[in-house]
Amino acid sequence: MDTSDEWIMSRTGIKERRIADEKTSTADMAVAAAGKALEMAETGHEDIDLLLLGTVTPDYRVPSAACCVQEVMGLPNAVAMDINAACTGFISGLSMAKACIESGDYKTVLVIGVEKLSSITNYKDRNTCVLFGDAAGAAVVAPSSNGSGLLSSFLRSDGSHRELLWIPTGGSRTPLTEGFEFDGSDKLFMAGSEVFKLAVREMANASLKAIEAAGLEPDDISLVIPHQANIRIIDAIVKRLGIDRSKLVLNIEKYGNTSAASVPLALDEVNRAGRIKPGDNVLMVAFGGGMIWGASVVRW
Repeated sequence: MDTSDEWIMSRTGIKERRIADEKTSTADMAVAAAGKALEMAETGHEDIDLLLLGTVTPDYRVPSAACCVQEVMGLPNAVAMDINAACTGFISGLSMAKACIESGDYKTVLVIGVEKLSSITNYKDRNTCVLFGDAAGAAVVAPSSNGSGLLSSFLRSDGSHRELLWIPTGGSRTPLTEGFEFDGSDKLFMAGSEVFKLAVREMANASLKAIEAAGLEPDDISLVIPHQANIRIIDAIVKRLGIDRSKLVLNIEKYGNTSAASVPLALDEVNRAGRIKPGDNVLMVAFGGGMIWGASVVRW
């Protein structure tokens, strides 16, 4: 690539990434993360009655990656389905889990955010190939009666911007046909500057909406876990929110942009590091292809 480590770091904040090997699939990574989440939550496989998996890189077009994970893990009582919400996949899953539990139809929901973005990255495109990594994260969501848990969620979409971050070729509208010349149109394309402006504005707006819905003020937020897309986007968001940068959770320099896995990956790291204390209000926010964006506030 006609670039340098300094150029990448100064514009994105990324120093390292993790790339899965050819034999490791999206479902494989999801199973690993989900197993750790179940162990941490001391929850049996038979207790999961709903599996929501956010990804844009499923193992197959059919069936869903969620069904693949269900089969491998042995979740006999779970309804399993994918959520195609790109980088907002995990936050979308949390919002759906909350609604499903409050409806009374489900009691214990496994929410996974996972991507093997290396499988859809065009390594000849300097604008995108330096950004993406592979990862998985998972959480077990269950009813709470002590005032903790998911306080609020806010989600929005605008499909008119879909061509700013998309894969033009390979779906039913423009299928891959015999003799297709692999020109990069079957990989991720992103109009970076336009996505930047939209992401900053809408992630900040979604954050304020979620904070308000939780009955809080920005000063009440203990930690901000943003989608790790670009360090300049993240800095612009907290500046708009008026939240001190010391409250930011950052790991973009180690993993890059891992899409739906980004938020749960960062959440797990700060949890294991002991940075989250009981009663803390944690803001999670993301923006991804669709376009779709959203935010959630969790009381730990």
